[in-house]
Amino acid sequence: MTVMSKSSFLLGAVLGEMHGNHPGAWRMASADPNAYTDVTTFVRAAQTAERGGLDYLFFPDRVFIWGDLESRPPIVTMEPTLTLAAIAPATRRIGLVTTLSTSFVEPYTIARQVRALDVMSHGRAGWQAIPSYEPEAFANYGLPVPPREEKYERFNEAIQITQALWGSWSRAAGSPDKATGRFADTSHIRPVNLTGRHVGSRGPLQIPPSEQGQPVIFMPFASGLGVQAASLYANGIIAHPSSMEEAKAQRAMMRSMTVDAGREADEVKFLSFFALTVGTTLQEAVERRMVLEEAAGIEERLAHLSAVLGMRLDSADRDKPLTSAQVAALRPHPGAAQAGHALQLARQGRTPHEILGHGVLDQAPSLVGTAEQIADMLQEWVQAGAADGFSVIIDDLHDGMDNFVNQVVPVLRQRGLRPDDYEGTTLRDHLGLPQQLGLDPRLTAEAER
Repeated sequence: MTVMSKSSFLLGAVLGEMHGNHPGAWRMASADPNAYTDVTTFVRAAQTAERGGLDYLFFPDRVFIWGDLESRPPIVTMEPTLTLAAIAPATRRIGLVTTLSTSFVEPYTIARQVRALDVMSHGRAGWQAIPSYEPEAFANYGLPVPPREEKYERFNEAIQITQALWGSWSRAAGSPDKATGRFADTSHIRPVNLTGRHVGSRGPLQIPPSEQGQPVIFMPFASGLGVQAASLYANGIIAHPSSMEEAKAQRAMMRSMTVDAGREADEVKFLSFFALTVGTTLQEAVERRMVLEEAAGIEERLAHLSAVLGMRLDSADRDKPLTSAQVAALRPHPGAAQAGHALQLARQGRTPHEILGHGVLDQAPSLVGTAEQIADMLQEWVQAGAADGFSVIIDDLHDGMDNFVNQVVPVLRQRGLRPDDYEGTTLRDHLGLPQQLGLDPRLTAEAER
């Protein structure tokens, strides 16, 4: 068994787009463009991720058409909880994190659906709790967008009631006993009778606890009221920082506020998105990405790169290095996260197509490179205090998850950054969290004082 180092970290994968995260993935020769609702694609990806010992799969959600259907499939196609219910029996250990919005779903429904997923998977479910903000989402439910304060008031109420419902069926209710004829001790299955300004529930829930007690709560990193709520309830923060320095600041803020809320800093895990393209050599990785860029529509991708570099690039010249005069005239966009990287590549004599192949249009953080280079970057972030783990984003799901598991994971294991196999059975085990059933008693005690 691998001896884990102090730089060891959590590792998950983001699934949502059936063909992969890159906008060109659906147009690759290997892709079936009509299979964007084929859940077996996700099942295969989940099994591969589990073969690599990943801690969790994370499914984001949007309750409206997200993305430009003229040029690519919806960024989120299938409903995540139902998709994970299909994945659950096909896997054994990997955590399954769904997303449900408290803006539209009642606490009883959230508690019931996610508890069902948790029981079906034998304690592997997580819930990313979010309040929605998009006008398109509210329009689909026939609702106006509420003020931010009201939205988060409902958010807090919904999380508290959901957790109370999870705790409404105690383990002390026991197991069915045919000999005595008692199915459950109902003195330990009690209503919660909670009502707020926006939501409420009598309870109890009709589903008993799973092996991990109750699902793990995740939240996105969001400033202000979002961070305040996360400090109270979340054990996992799904973050999307633009740089390592921003990640360090966000993680430090999150840990500090968690302590202020009466919890231990290590109870909340800061998990950064990380996009990647891996190859056996850097050139192979770049060429893989160049094929994806071409498939995505090279004219549109070059137009985007033109905006990043501050110069119009002609698609006819995409395989010619920029002239010295052109390089001198570049004015990188100050708001583009990877503008500096793109400028550096142009100065090295890379062609516009090659610059795209280095992933400069990715929302940072990302890396196109070898398994060792990717492992270096992940290790650097953890050692710098910028992350407790990563949610990796796969470019082309046809083979990208296999590439990650076959090439990157072995390097991480060799360095003691990842275990050789699962050391527990539940998502709480993977995250190193104690069991919890119901509201955190520390928070309820604080509220009562």
